[in-house]
Amino acid sequence: MKTYLLAAILCISSQLSAQEPRLEKIWTTDSLLKVPESVLYDAGNKVLYVSNIDGQPAEKDGKGSIGKVGLDGRIIQAAWISGLNAPKGMGLYKDKLYVADLTEVVVIDIKKGSITGKIPVADAVFLNDISIDNQGVVYVSDSRSAKVHKIENGNVMLLVEKLQGPNGLLAIKDGLLILDRGSLLKMTKDGQLSKLADGMDPGTDGIEMVNENEYIVSCWAGVMYYVRTNGNKTTLLDTRNDKINSADIGYDSKRKIVYVPTFYRNTVTAYQLKQ
Repeated sequence: MKTYLLAAILCISSQLSAQEPRLEKIWTTDSLLKVPESVLYDAGNKVLYVSNIDGQPAEKDGKGSIGKVGLDGRIIQAAWISGLNAPKGMGLYKDKLYVADLTEVVVIDIKKGSITGKIPVADAVFLNDISIDNQGVVYVSDSRSAKVHKIENGNVMLLVEKLQGPNGLLAIKDGLLILDRGSLLKMTKDGQLSKLADGMDPGTDGIEMVNENEYIVSCWAGVMYYVRTNGNKTTLLDTRNDKINSADIGYDSKRKIVYVPTFYRNTVTAYQLKQ
């Protein structure tokens, strides 16, 4: 009986372990990117957009750019769009790429490969991440003024203020998720704010949905989590001791591939999510 019981326990333990999510490295680009902060997966065009700060993260120096990387890790154009300042988070809606660039949101026509507009955000200091809902409403965080704004039909409105240090955003069907210095918050469409998870590295940066109520969260310092809205979280990656950053991630939901910009290592690394 003891033998059968032990075997059953080991079998159950093995099954539970196999179900724990993990990341397996697929490829890393050449180090030709210039301080890549964010990656955005474009399923329609089968390409990755990468925001390159190429300078100091808070300086208006005109050095910033948007690069293009193939899904095989080949760098197509390190600086496809140039003349930005310190570009960070991006969002895509109807062939328009929206980029957070310190105090304004830059609009790029991806078919023309050119900047078609800039939307200034009053009193902005450090615009950081962008998410766009299915109606085309743009949400943008300002980490240093502790605010989140929304842009609708070109009009900028304050959505929430007095946070800790908002960064990663994700528009979902019933509201907006906000990463706020180690915590995951949810704002419903009627303006109610609640905390879903906390206890993460304070540099929470990017967030992508894997399944309903399940997300991958990256932190700038080099740690990534699998987070459930019941508060449970699993560490997927920790490269802090190696001083490899994991900034604002991109995600291919069909193939379950996570794209991680390494900031000062000047590369993007792709990982297969295993569950």
